[in-house]
Amino acid sequence: MPTRDDTARNTDVFLLFAHEPYYPQDDVQEINTTVVAANTLLHPQVKQPDGAQIHALLTHGRQPGTVVPLATLTHELGGGDNWPAVGDFERVTIDLVTLARRQLCDALSLGLPTVERALVCLEPAADREVRILDSKAGDVIAYRQNDRAEVLAEVRRILSSIKPERPLWPGDHLMPPLDECVRGTHNRRTG
Repeated sequence: MPTRDDTARNTDVFLLFAHEPYYPQDDVQEINTTVVAANTLLHPQVKQPDGAQIHALLTHGRQPGTVVPLATLTHELGGGDNWPAVGDFERVTIDLVTLARRQLCDALSLGLPTVERALVCLEPAADREVRILDSKAGDVIAYRQNDRAEVLAEVRRILSSIKPERPLWPGDHLMPPLDECVRGTHNRRTG
């Protein structure tokens, strides 16, 4: 019989984050966004215990196959106020990009257009939006949560099209996960 923690934690979850663009060798498409399996946060070349603490937050109470943007974790951590209690997400994401580029883990590397990239960086709050000036029309175009949801659905679609072949490999010699989610640092309201 599963314990309470076994049912609360789901490692079939993915972290989506934007980062400084880079250009893979012999490719003109910039990579500016990456998706990794949650367990990649347990890789020994990711800053620890920060990676394990973010893993605990990321996997606790999520549905299988969920793609969680870093902005969602920031939202759940009081708009980022509670990141210091969890870990150095900037260093962790740099470590994750390094792993992906060195092929020490599997990753879905994306070159999202400017608006889509901004939308995955948008916190999932009803009042949040990305505003773009359409210089030709002289109008401001507002992109909202439904636009963000469409971008995330497209990322899930791409991920699910490659995942049946094989799951994203998180790397070798992973650290053990923390026994429980970081206590008192998150308020799970939205996905």
